[in-house]
Amino acid sequence: MPEVFVNYRTGDGDKTAAVIDRELSHRFGEDKVFRASKSIKPGSPYPAELLDNVRNCSALVAVIGPDWAGAPALRDENDWVRREIMEALAHSIPVIPVLDGRRTERLRSSELPAELGQLADYQSIRLDLQDAESGLTRIAKTLVELVPALRDRTTAERPDTVHNQMRDVHGTGVQSRDIHGDVGTVVKGNQGPIHMGKGNQYNNSPHFSGPGATYVQGNNEGGIRHTLGGSDKNEDER
Repeated sequence: MPEVFVNYRTGDGDKTAAVIDRELSHRFGEDKVFRASKSIKPGSPYPAELLDNVRNCSALVAVIGPDWAGAPALRDENDWVRREIMEALAHSIPVIPVLDGRRTERLRSSELPAELGQLADYQSIRLDLQDAESGLTRIAKTLVELVPALRDRTTAERPDTVHNQMRDVHGTGVQSRDIHGDVGTVVKGNQGPIHMGKGNQYNNSPHFSGPGATYVQGNNEGGIRHTLGGSDKNEDER
């Protein structure tokens, strides 16, 4: 189910609601944001879809247009904008009023139906589409704080983030970064060569040194003749 429900009135905030939906869907994922005109599929029962998604969301964003508080429909018990907000309040779901544009004033309880009067006490966010970035960012940050399940996919990753690069580890594996000083390594159950640090690795093989050598392993059915460069010793020293 979507985590964020976008509540709006057609003709008084619907364009801003579409902008909010698009931005939040980009940040959190399409399936995390519900907006009726986008989310309800043709043929679906409209009332049941609306109420079910309100009850199961984690936050409701109410878009408040310039004429929102004075709209006669807000006094009608069957008005869907009113019903959605009332449903959220009844289920203790946080409601975030978003003031649409510069002309929209903060809500006053005296101008609202008694059942919605408490909305005037809620901190609101102003969203001016002429400078939408700051308002949209504030809405997104507020939702991240309210809803632990939301993760902003557009947030830049911290430079000290450590990614897991170990694969097929059977047993204990510890990964770290920015290690200062000596590091000790304990290996259990190893079945292949392991090389830590500097130097050559010799695993179950002869170790030769000097100006040259010939090594034959297995059956030799013919002669081997190998001529190396001059000796470091003269004949008297032999």
